Amino acid sequence: MTKLYKRLRFLGITVLAGVILNSCTKDYGKINTRRDNVNITEAEVPFLFSRVLNGIPFEQQSAQNLYADLYAQYYANNATYFNTDRYNTGPTGGQYLFDYIYLRVLPQMLELLERKDPSSAEAALTNIMWAYAFHLVTDYFGPIPYFQAGLQDVTVPYDAQDKIYDDFFKRVTAAVQILEGKRSEKPFGSYDLFFKGDVNKWIKFANTFRLRLAIRISKVDPARAKTEGEAALAGGVFTDSPGDDTWLPKNTIDYNLLSQMSDWNEFRMSATMESILKGFNDPRMPIYFLPAKNTGTYEGFRNGLNPEQLAIDANKVNANSHVGARWTSLASGGIADHFSTPAMVMCAAEAYFLRAEGALLGWNMGGTAQELYELGITNSMRQWGITDNTVIQAYINGTTTPVAPGDYMASPPVSNIPVKFDAGDINVQLEQIATQKWLALFPNGLEAWADHRRGRYNKLYPIVQSDNPDVTNPATQWIRRLPFFLAEQQNNGPAVEAAVGLLGGPDKITTPLWWDKN
Repeated sequence: MTKLYKRLRFLGITVLAGVILNSCTKDYGKINTRRDNVNITEAEVPFLFSRVLNGIPFEQQSAQNLYADLYAQYYANNATYFNTDRYNTGPTGGQYLFDYIYLRVLPQMLELLERKDPSSAEAALTNIMWAYAFHLVTDYFGPIPYFQAGLQDVTVPYDAQDKIYDDFFKRVTAAVQILEGKRSEKPFGSYDLFFKGDVNKWIKFANTFRLRLAIRISKVDPARAKTEGEAALAGGVFTDSPGDDTWLPKNTIDYNLLSQMSDWNEFRMSATMESILKGFNDPRMPIYFLPAKNTGTYEGFRNGLNPEQLAIDANKVNANSHVGARWTSLASGGIADHFSTPAMVMCAAEAYFLRAEGALLGWNMGGTAQELYELGITNSMRQWGITDNTVIQAYINGTTTPVAPGDYMASPPVSNIPVKFDAGDINVQLEQIATQKWLALFPNGLEAWADHRRGRYNKLYPIVQSDNPDVTNPATQWIRRLPFFLAEQQNNGPAVEAAVGLLGGPDKITTPLWWDKN
């Protein structure tokens, strides 16, 4: 990390153009070009913001799919040469997400914040994305290098997660205050890959993100959470799908990363997904997944199967459901231009489920928990093109419950809740809200796993086998974070040792993060 940070502030124009940005972290030496020797014109500066947005690894394999997607149980891994599904995070667990943010995103943000007036709309947008980018990293590990991130010629210390979250709230709040006075401006224009410089949409994005953070800390700091959550709603959050849904579109540099890896055939529908989608007769099932080639039906298998179990016919690739057509090549049953599928960043449905939970907690969320829950379902359906109100209302009032998936492990139903909102049991209501949020967040496993750890409300199957010595009984233990990876221990050892002291426990997958009070 020391060598890395010495270089972050001196990136050359080749990095900014995306050439080196698409290289592996072993190429650190190639970016050792002093930034102050390169003349980046003012006309080129907006491109830096494009790289901020496009540098976040939405749905990338080694940053998300092998970890968060599996631990959220959107998918189960069927490749015998991987064992992250069995909690073996390995020496590089989470490093790709860390490197994406610190190598691809942070340098651009630092440059923008140096060049732009702190009271400008451009600086405000950068600060919003600063908090968004780093919340992904801290929610993987806990303490991370933050307040001194990007400083040259120093060994970068780690900061405690509660201090980091405090800064998130302050940054986002200040950014929204700035944007409120600049609604007619078009910061970054077409280089803003999310909203094309629409300040009004950025305000709603920032407030929805603030609401997400508020719910995240609702167990560890309920008073602060309520204050932040109610302020976020008052400032205006997402309310409409598809109008408010935020996507990263295909552009001239990158492509949909889930689409890239889907035909590698290393993951399939999880048994948890099968139990819930089938039990609810969920109309999103044929959007999220394809029927298994062998049977023409939707099939999943349990997370954490060992290599011998994965070799059984029922657990093989063609016996289980591939991710949906929009992320799949034509040859595998998908579409001709699956690389062009936009990547989901944040959706209106999430805002309603956040508000529904807030309402149960006694926050002023502008409606009852049931009203907001049902609006969340409605907006999720609309997001995926399901607009028939008869279909939507039938689903909302559905009384069927998750089913036994009929898998190799003869698993029981993962839960016993229906979609129809419970009349009075708050524990059932919390599970219903969390389960529907989990479905609506798909395929954003980063947020789905963080939300599950934070609340433990929605039910997941225990993994079948743990290859991690810290989890000896998967029925009662689960993965709660990723340990600090080997390269950081080697290159930034004293800082990592100090970071362990900020965790409140050992550097293990079973140590809860600051906001995890389960």
